[in-house]
Amino acid sequence: MQPRSPLKWNKATWRGLPIRQQPDYTDKAVLARTEAELAILPPLVTPSESRALKRELALAAEGKAFLLQGGDCAESFAEFSEANLRSYFRVMLQMTMALMYGAGCPVVKVGRIAGQFSKPRSDNTEKQDGKELPSYRGDMVNSMEFSEDGRAPDPERLLKVYNQSAITLNFLRSLARGGYASLNQISRWNREFIQTSAQGKRFQELSDDINEAIGFIRACGLPLDEVEAFSEARFYTSHEALLLGYEESLTRFSHTDEKWYDCSAHMLWIGDRTRAPDEAHVEFMRGLANPIAFKVGPSMERDTLLKLIELLNPANEPGRLTLISRMGQAKVGSLLPPLVRAVKEAGASVVWSCDPMHGNTIKSPNGYKTRKFTDILSEVRQFFAIHAAEGTHAGGVHFEMTGQDVTECLGGAQAISELNLSDRYHTHCDPRLNASQSLELAFLIAEMLKSGKSEKR
Repeated sequence: MQPRSPLKWNKATWRGLPIRQQPDYTDKAVLARTEAELAILPPLVTPSESRALKRELALAAEGKAFLLQGGDCAESFAEFSEANLRSYFRVMLQMTMALMYGAGCPVVKVGRIAGQFSKPRSDNTEKQDGKELPSYRGDMVNSMEFSEDGRAPDPERLLKVYNQSAITLNFLRSLARGGYASLNQISRWNREFIQTSAQGKRFQELSDDINEAIGFIRACGLPLDEVEAFSEARFYTSHEALLLGYEESLTRFSHTDEKWYDCSAHMLWIGDRTRAPDEAHVEFMRGLANPIAFKVGPSMERDTLLKLIELLNPANEPGRLTLISRMGQAKVGSLLPPLVRAVKEAGASVVWSCDPMHGNTIKSPNGYKTRKFTDILSEVRQFFAIHAAEGTHAGGVHFEMTGQDVTECLGGAQAISELNLSDRYHTHCDPRLNASQSLELAFLIAEMLKSGKSEKR
């Protein structure tokens, strides 16, 4: 297959192609001025950090590392606080420890954070009480408030996104490098989870094994809180590259390797609604040197998948491309295997990751969008089973989750029911796993990974 575009890529070539899921800004002059201001601001991340992530993802493509990607459906200005960031990072670290022990290999930690402020929508408009207004597209674009002013796309929100992302990155880096991520600390948090969770007894053996491993390391004379490898954590950021004007403004040229990097995040992905090979999002992403990904949903066809792989990773560079499966638990068993087989036969180096959230969204009788914990777990189990059967690597998982004690997804050890949804339903878009559900899922996946390793011996 030959790459589609005859044009030499530059960071603005996407502007001449069809594009979907973009806000309709009324004042184009303000938009242009805002993008110009973003273009001279410091980058949020560095090309060297993105190159480091690519090296780690190359290991995941070979089954020598495991990708954990998680965070908010859509970040918001209202929920931005030290407490929320700290609780989110804590849960990510706890999940990492469980998955690292289960997989027996490093876990690549990538947050859906510091840039995940916009969302594609099924409809351009929304009706309430007979009034029709533009749909809410995330705080990057407009407001949840159902009013003409609130729903009008505002370009200056892009600057607020940049500033909040910069503060978020700075705080997460301080946590990662300041001892918050030490194994002793995470082990203590996990013990607390085991003691308080209704599923605690089930995970006790796994937790004991982890603590024994830490004890062995300590017995070897390695001070866990002083050795850099144990007391710090490498943490990367990602988001869906939806608003390409923002992404273009933060794209910088690296003289080290003479390549272009989108410095709004370490990793970017293309959504299932915007992955058409001949359209703007694919055109923009094909020229970046960042690790990138795209969603693989139920409508994905074999030839389209292979064409996208060729366009986005023509050199077949390990760690460059992640395929995020989001089929839904009822469809993944039939739709995913032929796609996995086609990628394997093509010899493409990719990380296969499972997003068990987006294909399992339902509406409860009381009107809330929600997801069932059992459906999420079912899709993950099937994903692992498919890769085991095909002789390929199940390289990672991709969750919408939060460190807060929300009630947005049904089930789990907390047994959240439809009656509980209204208690703490805080999401600005799609339902998220709460802290307890996220940890429970991580421990269940760790059991799967550990069991899979035992079967291979």
